[in-house]
Amino acid sequence: MKDSSEAIEKLGQALFIVNRHAKTAPDPTHLYRLKNETMKKLIKENKAIKVGLHYSKNPKQSRQHSVLLVQVGNYYFHTPPMKEDMESLPHLGQLDESYRNQKPTLSLNKAKATLYSYLNWSSPKTKNKRNPNYKHFSQQTSSLSPFYHKRKRR
Repeated sequence: MKDSSEAIEKLGQALFIVNRHAKTAPDPTHLYRLKNETMKKLIKENKAIKVGLHYSKNPKQSRQHSVLLVQVGNYYFHTPPMKEDMESLPHLGQLDESYRNQKPTLSLNKAKATLYSYLNWSSPKTKNKRNPNYKHFSQQTSSLSPFYHKRKRR
């Protein structure tokens, strides 16, 4: 992927989509891993900027903690900070609820493909989610249906 600001903006859009879906996914571990690995690589290559620290909106076990604010293009994200971040970056205080990232029009599959390409990962094989024992309604023979069976005699 080229190093232009347009490419970084596309990565920011892809991160936004993956992050948004991770927040509502039943099992978000893979999406958050994809986000965090992309953020680490962007920071390492100086394509993302560590802005500072915010207090978390969701304290763990009623204990306040901080999250790292990172800028990728025109998009801002929170990630867990490292120890050196806590010591070297300024603390920005409470999260600014008035600011929202702009919403890109990008599908989750395209966003994941963009991030896989950037990380040089191969996309995971999709699992066949169908139950092999499941039969479609039209294939089922039901003794409850009044139209497809004869009444049993006693």
